[in-house]
Amino acid sequence: MKTVTLLAILVPVAAIAAGGAWMLTVADRSEEAVETAQTTAPSGATSGTTQPPQAAAPQMSTPPVVISGDIDRGEQLYLTSCAACHGTNLEGQEGWRSAGPDGVFPAPPHNDDGHTWHHGDQLLTDYIKLGGAELMRRQGMADFKSGMPGFGEILEDDEIQDILAYIKSNWSERSQQVQATRSAAERAQAQ
Repeated sequence: MKTVTLLAILVPVAAIAAGGAWMLTVADRSEEAVETAQTTAPSGATSGTTQPPQAAAPQMSTPPVVISGDIDRGEQLYLTSCAACHGTNLEGQEGWRSAGPDGVFPAPPHNDDGHTWHHGDQLLTDYIKLGGAELMRRQGMADFKSGMPGFGEILEDDEIQDILAYIKSNWSERSQQVQATRSAAERAQAQ
């Protein structure tokens, strides 16, 4: 089983324009942040307070995103269960942002171009298990039309986890971190 730990570090905004000078926050005064601010400041901006302190400030970072599941098995399951609609390269169907004449949206991409990473793990799992129309019905949207069938009778929970691991492994670090944050919020709300 291949489990991957992907570091997704959101770097705080290193510099902000204020009064024509680029200024760093205290937490951002590392040499790297200063160098970034100096090389990315708009032309004509003064260096302001970009000198690093003598003692290095502690680095602020987010914890690494750990993707749980068997990514290789997830890829195989994705190709057999999901790719017919969502594409072999997670690209989704053409025109996925607009409903068709029947009111059903085409299958969205599962890469960074789509919105899968906007949702927490529990919502994604429920959507896969129940299908779009049933999940929305349970949330009070009885008339929601969806082309997404439920796979709860076909896929086991660990298989769904592996498919999600494969999908997540294809996202950018930023998308992984956003999605991990939403999953954590989802878990906290459930308690």
